Amino acid sequence: MNARNPHNLPPAPPIPSRPSQAEETQEFGRGSNFISLALYQIALRVGWIFKTESVIMPAFLDIIGGSGWLRGCLPMLNRFGQSIPPLLLSQRITNLPNKKYALAATTFCMGASFMALSLIWYQTQGDFYALPFVFLIIYTFFFLMTGVSQLLLNTLIGKLVGTSVRGRLAAAGSTVGGLIAIFCAWYFLRTWMSADTGKFEYVFGFTGIAFFIASLTALVLVEDKDTESETVKNSMHMIKSSLKLVVHDANFRRLMIVAGMFGMCVVLTPHYQTLARERLEVSFRSLIPWVIAQHIGVSLITLPMGWLADRFGNRIVLQILMFLLSVTPVLGLVLSWSGDFGRMMYPFVFFLLGLTPIVARFLTNYTLEVTDRAKHPLYLSTLGLFISIPVFATSLIFGALVDIVGFEAVFLTVVVFLLIGLAVSFRLDEPRKQASNGSHA
Repeated sequence: MNARNPHNLPPAPPIPSRPSQAEETQEFGRGSNFISLALYQIALRVGWIFKTESVIMPAFLDIIGGSGWLRGCLPMLNRFGQSIPPLLLSQRITNLPNKKYALAATTFCMGASFMALSLIWYQTQGDFYALPFVFLIIYTFFFLMTGVSQLLLNTLIGKLVGTSVRGRLAAAGSTVGGLIAIFCAWYFLRTWMSADTGKFEYVFGFTGIAFFIASLTALVLVEDKDTESETVKNSMHMIKSSLKLVVHDANFRRLMIVAGMFGMCVVLTPHYQTLARERLEVSFRSLIPWVIAQHIGVSLITLPMGWLADRFGNRIVLQILMFLLSVTPVLGLVLSWSGDFGRMMYPFVFFLLGLTPIVARFLTNYTLEVTDRAKHPLYLSTLGLFISIPVFATSLIFGALVDIVGFEAVFLTVVVFLLIGLAVSFRLDEPRKQASNGSHA
């Protein structure tokens, strides 16, 4: 066996001394990069369960004196970090010869953010008048790093992992990572969460360590150097380039509508736990089964969806998931008025909230499939921008309206937007079908 061909690629005359990038891309799904990328996502998921924007972080804000508008900052900061910086830096990321070092650095900074929050809570135990504002500053930095790291991760997946196994990579990271994360949450949160507060120095410290471990896994990726494709344009040029994609690509324009409507469900994320705690009168210890239920949802749903996407394409997966997401706010409202039955069944709401990162992943996979690799960063950053636009526009408003007009009006408005997104998803092209027709032409 050729020592420089560890993946047993089929021979073809003449046999090159090193596999081409195209051949490596096809085979990396079964090689070390598949494992490294899966381990990265596993470590990230284990850390993420202790900082979920649907449970842990809004509960933390409630403890330090949060209100509806402050909870509304969580999805806004989330989407700001995952849209604007990636859009402005997409071309610089394209021109990076080795992207794994940038991925490791940004992930390390994510971990450092939570280590800082851990230290602050350890020193103050929440008795610090400016803590909400300090939190928002640190959390803004965290999501700036998160957004850039996710663009780098998705670009590396597009570069190193073949189309036919990306669904399996998503399933491997989510399922295995979810199972480990669920065990860690069950084991540690029982000690770290009490009836009315939590030992957040441990919660946030654990998250920081997990992100540090993820940054190390990025360093072992085997990545060929990319050549610089073109000079870096200014920020306004990147925004114009992003908008041109939407204007001139009809299918991508429809995808951006779906992405925007999906973004509306992100607006509700921090309010589900408040809805239950106010109406069902449950303690902070109820956060534990909610967190576990959400990540069980991620783990159990990702596996069949990954299988379905690899065989039939990402479009049908997006349609199924958008339908299930539209059911979630209605279910949350119904259970919030159901007393003991609602308390018993409310974890199922968080099970369905596990769909949110899955939809984002398959929107990404669909985007990777409808454009060339050289354009992946720009297309992906545009996707992030359009998911974020409704979040920017409505997070603070809807957060305040929850306190003013109640949960029903806000939740049912979001359901309408999700159903619009579901309807538009039926007009998306299926790249697998087009490729199949082209191969038979």
